[in-house]
Amino acid sequence: MMLTAYDPFAATSAAFRALDQLTGRTGSGTARPLSGMPMDAYRVGDNFVAHFDLPGVDPGSIDLSVEGNTLTVSAERSVPQLENAEWAIAERPFGSYTRQLVLGRSLDTDRLEASYHDGVLTVSIPVAEKAKARKITVTRADVPTAVEGRTIEGSSTEGAAAHQEQKAVES
Repeated sequence: MMLTAYDPFAATSAAFRALDQLTGRTGSGTARPLSGMPMDAYRVGDNFVAHFDLPGVDPGSIDLSVEGNTLTVSAERSVPQLENAEWAIAERPFGSYTRQLVLGRSLDTDRLEASYHDGVLTVSIPVAEKAKARKITVTRADVPTAVEGRTIEGSSTEGAAAHQEQKAVES
């Protein structure tokens, strides 16, 4: 498994939608705080890629952090401050929001790359070298190979036995 998505505002968003349906306020004229960020995620080749929709967000407000195997994406969309404006409709969401992804241990978060273009944040994380599939070569041995054991002191068990036999013969 490459990731587990967690949206801390999912329940709040559902509650707002239910309240709007009950009160008949779908498409109301009041902007609401942001309730999450839509995301697509997939693996392509040796990279895990996630796209986050962040329209109208100042790139300077985007914050990415990795702690352990959790990636946290935070951003903020400000309400336009216009002098003498009389708002007729304000439906576009605003505010700060966060999304967390629990990443699989097979990803190399030290090499994470992020870019923001046309309102979409793209995060690319390569699969760690140790997690990549690799082919193991099997060699043919006509004669079974003896595996020599070692004692705690580091001498071989066969050598120790031979040394004990030689001491017994010398005595």
